[in-house]
Amino acid sequence: MATSPTDLVIKTDRRGHIVHATPASASLGMAFAGDPVGRHLLELVHHSYTDIVLAEHCLALAGSTGSGWIEILSVGQDGAEQWMEMKLGGVPEGDGVLGILRSTEDRRALENRLFVAAMTDPLTNLTNRNAFVRMLGHLVETSSPGHLALFDLDHFRTINLRHGHSGGDRVLIAFARLLRSLLRADDILSRIDGGTFGVLLPDSSENQARDACERVVAAMGEMDVAAHRGHRLTASAGLAPFADSADATLRAAELALLSAKAHGRARVERARYA
Repeated sequence: MATSPTDLVIKTDRRGHIVHATPASASLGMAFAGDPVGRHLLELVHHSYTDIVLAEHCLALAGSTGSGWIEILSVGQDGAEQWMEMKLGGVPEGDGVLGILRSTEDRRALENRLFVAAMTDPLTNLTNRNAFVRMLGHLVETSSPGHLALFDLDHFRTINLRHGHSGGDRVLIAFARLLRSLLRADDILSRIDGGTFGVLLPDSSENQARDACERVVAAMGEMDVAAHRGHRLTASAGLAPFADSADATLRAAELALLSAKAHGRARVERARYA
């Protein structure tokens, strides 16, 4: 068992009481008054992990390598909890078990940051297409009521050509802020491609969803973005109720959006199911 100075190395007797421990509990933030000698191994572990730790301890006593590293929720003397990984192994004499505990909080924090980055549009800080598709799929699979709205900034390519990508970025950021200000806290907002935004409106009736979309479209037509004064900025929207699948729902909203574009833009069109 290779260790580092921040690892807590313990030895237990056959009943699981700690008979030796390195002085690393303080550096792990476990808040023990000195080493946890005399405590039972399970006193270091959240009750929901009791069974798996006991099983690993029994396997180690029997000379098995067990499951290797297992992740547990540890509990300090002050009741503070943190995620750690633990590995238990038998000692040659067979009169106890050696164990290592090390914190996984930094790794979990990094994994969370990477997950958030993978699911977030860096420009608007809304969720991205990947997250949007997953959330739509979950709502559809759980038969949740509600609607999907697709908003598209009208003539967005022209905006980029006329004002540069920095000008287009300002419009995207302003529209994302507009969505946040006009929609409910429970609505899920995503930038899914270029000037296209997806909004999931759970538990919304057709009238509620349409009213929300029309508020956004109307407000966009009145918005004044720096460097775009004198040029009317508009958005079109396609609206569809959650259907039998995520693909069907998205396709219906896309067709409704195309209809809004074909009928003059700066308007909301609802999906027409056959």
